[in-house]
Amino acid sequence: MAKPVVDIFIPCFIDQLFPETAWSMVKLLEALGCTVKYNTNQTCCGQPAFNAGFQKECRQVADKFLDDFSSEESDYIVAPSASCVGMIRNAYADMFVTSSNFVKYRTMERKVFELTEFLTDVLQVTSIPGARLPAKVTYHDACSALRECGIKEGPRQLLGMVEGLTLTEMRETETCCGFGGTFAVKFDAISVAMAEQKVENALATGAEYIVSTDTSCLMHLQAYIKHNNKPIKVMHIADVLTQGW
Repeated sequence: MAKPVVDIFIPCFIDQLFPETAWSMVKLLEALGCTVKYNTNQTCCGQPAFNAGFQKECRQVADKFLDDFSSEESDYIVAPSASCVGMIRNAYADMFVTSSNFVKYRTMERKVFELTEFLTDVLQVTSIPGARLPAKVTYHDACSALRECGIKEGPRQLLGMVEGLTLTEMRETETCCGFGGTFAVKFDAISVAMAEQKVENALATGAEYIVSTDTSCLMHLQAYIKHNNKPIKVMHIADVLTQGW
């Protein structure tokens, strides 16, 4: 059977601040039998402009994304960010619905997956050989993953495949962490209070790490943790699944 060819999309947050997470995803996909491709022309999905109300500018970015990821040579497009995948599946659908590129968009959109759903739903992974993290972790349901992509059980199933890892659920795991892109800038006091609540719920479990699918959430929580010297760390699930290699 031919190896699935995966075109990876690396979101802005990961490209600029957490490049090691991108490498973790590449290592993981290759170890699970995929041929990984990276189009160096890629930029952004357009979500920051969209959320700030710059519809025209966002459409220009979306058009470029469509051009960059419409190759017939790839079977799938995978991103380590449910936030970006949700943008592509939902906002793009509205933007392209009256466009002559709508069919092209739909063809591309059917190939787009967030990393954990690709592993569980497409590759149907049942084990990750070598994955080992002897630690207690708790999982944060990122809003985009849960509400836009319907991702809930998959990440937990994957964490269960990591040797030595103990997963414990925190209270209000489905509650927002308070980031929300520009929300954290415009309503900083509310944003920080939400981060505090999330971190305190995580600490109450005795976990050493907060794990999630989205670096934007983790970046926000990490900032609160660092500023307040809280005894817990954050880790993207791609980095967890490649621990011990």
